[in-house]
Amino acid sequence: MKGFKFSGISAGIKADDAMDLGIIYSERPARAAALFTQNQVVAPPVILGRERIKTGLCQAIVVNSGNANCFTGAKGLADAEKTAELAGKALGIAPELVMVSSTGVIGAPLPMEKIEQGVPELVRTMNSDGTEAFATAILTTDLTAKVSTRRCSVKGGEFTITGVAKGSGMIKPNMATMLAFVVTDLDIPTTLLQACLKKACDRSFNRISVDGDTSTNDSVFALANGMSQAVLEDSDDSLEFQRLLDEVLLDLSEKIVKDGEGATKLVKITVKGAKTPEDALKVAETVAQSNLVKTAIYGEDPNWGRIVAAAGRSGALVEPEKLDLKFGDVALVKAGEWQGKDAEKEAAGIMKGDEIELTLDLNIGEYGDWYLFCDFSENYVKINADYRS
Repeated sequence: MKGFKFSGISAGIKADDAMDLGIIYSERPARAAALFTQNQVVAPPVILGRERIKTGLCQAIVVNSGNANCFTGAKGLADAEKTAELAGKALGIAPELVMVSSTGVIGAPLPMEKIEQGVPELVRTMNSDGTEAFATAILTTDLTAKVSTRRCSVKGGEFTITGVAKGSGMIKPNMATMLAFVVTDLDIPTTLLQACLKKACDRSFNRISVDGDTSTNDSVFALANGMSQAVLEDSDDSLEFQRLLDEVLLDLSEKIVKDGEGATKLVKITVKGAKTPEDALKVAETVAQSNLVKTAIYGEDPNWGRIVAAAGRSGALVEPEKLDLKFGDVALVKAGEWQGKDAEKEAAGIMKGDEIELTLDLNIGEYGDWYLFCDFSENYVKINADYRS
């Protein structure tokens, strides 16, 4: 990746001295696009980001974990602006070219003395190989860092896309995900970058759920600095960029769901035969959000009744006598009828895997959609019961 540097350090924001402060830096101002949470309660970094992204330029992003800097009022916004100023000064760039993101506990003031002490070291330790350090520094309850990279040749030359994300709980994105950052050394217009990012998010982050909660801090940024000299020359090149961006964000999305708080299984629900596109999404999302379905998945119980019941309450048009339901390649329901104990026994075997595919065919139309989700275990309750303890 040409022209980007990363770093992650422990600034003492977290109580356990884990890494908690990260930075992405472009050697020259990059074209920038972003999407933010649609929650009406938003953190000051989101307020600041929404304003600064209007310029279409960004050169650095500073991210802290362990503290969301949310519901912190005027001081919280001043702290977000101060963080950008500190980074701008250390980098020798205008503070307006610095974005900030925060993730962690809601309601606590940001410990600015630790940010102020940490930023110089953060800048000093930046390097082109620091992606993993950055990816680790932005984690909260995550168990693993999440990075995805693709390289590609187009008519205009070769370029790289790298994405980094964090997310494990409070995941039911309503635009993007908890926090995600995409950088590329491709030369691409800002308007096209924004459009591609929106499409990619709709096909990835907006199709995942861990617990049905939309965060106050959800943000996804994309920076393109053009330093590879690769330029999109025609529509075929643009389609290729979109394909790669889709791949990166979908890969990150799967990593988030696999790393869901207390999760043991990754599940994909595919809906077919819906009357409208909206109905297909309604059914897929309702099944994915059902705690009864999620607990059945955890218990490795092919409780098909919970799935069809979720479909029935989704608000979509459903004709029960036409439903087909498969667990993997095992048909458990055909034309609205249970296929018996032998089929259920086979389906139970499918449930023992780490990754499970469910296919629900409504058989009343031509539209389909899908959703990724995880199971719901007692560990999710424990993690969130003890989150602030």
